[in-house]
Amino acid sequence: MTSTSDPGPVDRVPKLLFIGGRWRAATGGRTFAVEDPATEAVLCEVADASPEDGLAALDAAAAAQPGWAATAPRDRGEVLRRAHDLLVGRTEEIALLITLEMGKSLAESRAEVAYAAEYLRWFSEEAPRISGEWRVNSAGDGRIVTLRQPVGPCLLITPWNAPLAMPARKVGPAIAAGCTMVVKPAEQTPLTTLALAAALAEAGLPDGVLNVVPTTAPGPVTAPLLRDRRLRKVSFTGSTAVGRTLLGAAAGNVLRTSMELGGNAPFIVCADADVAAAVDGAMTAKMRNVGEACVAANRFLVHADVADEFVAGLTARMAALTVGRGVDDGVRVGPLIDAVQRDRVAGLVDDAVRRGARIATGGRVPERAGYFYPPTVLTDVPAGARLGSEEIFGPVAPITTFTDEQEAVRAANDTEFGLVGYLYTRDVGRAVRLAELLETGMVGLNRGLVSDAAAPFGGVKQSGLGREGGTGGIDEYLEVKYVALGL
Repeated sequence: MTSTSDPGPVDRVPKLLFIGGRWRAATGGRTFAVEDPATEAVLCEVADASPEDGLAALDAAAAAQPGWAATAPRDRGEVLRRAHDLLVGRTEEIALLITLEMGKSLAESRAEVAYAAEYLRWFSEEAPRISGEWRVNSAGDGRIVTLRQPVGPCLLITPWNAPLAMPARKVGPAIAAGCTMVVKPAEQTPLTTLALAAALAEAGLPDGVLNVVPTTAPGPVTAPLLRDRRLRKVSFTGSTAVGRTLLGAAAGNVLRTSMELGGNAPFIVCADADVAAAVDGAMTAKMRNVGEACVAANRFLVHADVADEFVAGLTARMAALTVGRGVDDGVRVGPLIDAVQRDRVAGLVDDAVRRGARIATGGRVPERAGYFYPPTVLTDVPAGARLGSEEIFGPVAPITTFTDEQEAVRAANDTEFGLVGYLYTRDVGRAVRLAELLETGMVGLNRGLVSDAAAPFGGVKQSGLGREGGTGGIDEYLEVKYVALGL
């Protein structure tokens, strides 16, 4: 591994902990390296928080909570709106930062900046719309009054695959609701979250409302917070396995929880589908974020009557994608996040091929620096292949066929996950019927993109609890208080 210094946005990001409105070193001065996954070069060193630093962040959040909760909703919203404008104005700089530490192409990173900023704008408008209720009780001798108040200090744990959008999706509603927070970003991609914190501070967010503690020891740092009675909520985006652990830890203090966990999205192409449109949608649903997305299409279920046409179209499109460093012109597919993830994806493909799957394109790790894996299409994927039950999180499209819609629904629902499903059909009745039968929290109907700040994002079964975004997104950060009013 070599080391390099980047003259651009990496140098301008504070590489310290952000606690109580102050940038500071970690206890003991520990740091860790942040790597460019396209070159395996070290971009910089970032402060590595200790358990003591985590508790200091919670101290700051708890101290700031009363004042922030009492701040006028409009003022909270204005902070978010100013931060939105700052992010949009710095799109190129932040997009480059995302690409350098995460790997995706600059075009996709620019889209992520816009998507993340939209969450801040959306929740800036929700802050003054937090409502309650006043009505006559059933006996007529009193009134029922309900208030919605901030939950309190929150622990927000975010993943590496969308290092700006995932923090924004949690921080936005927390700020709007009047909650303070401790953010623990993924160790692979802390720089973008630190840039977000700097923008929010510049936008006027008071000291202590937002605290950021990058660390290579997430368990030891977060465990004391989860045991602390001052913490009132934990929100996590990541694997189901870690989510289960956090849910167990949250039970001790009966914390409010929001969990956006793993996915195993089916992509159903019916016999009457517009196949060209389905291929377009498949490219979006599969290849967005190099396939490293919880909403990525994981299992392609294609009707036998249109399978040849769909496979040919998808294979041609996947084979034509340019793989390379995300900062280079024309690159559509960047590296995976690290060697562990690349080797895991390669292992899933090798397992399927050993069991009888055929490679239509891709399927081999290139001999080059960086954690690259080629866009891959597999056909004749057998039922026992691991990639049918495990989340791939990479640019691999496994295809199987079906002959009737009941068979497709059974296959689609045959998973512990239930985040999103995709469905292509031109029959309105079939569209309604299958959308209702899919055991998922979201359905993309004749489209390969479901993410929208104005929509409720979340899943069922072991894909999580709660929703982020939409009109209900702020509810995850509010408690309802009932006042029985006598006359």
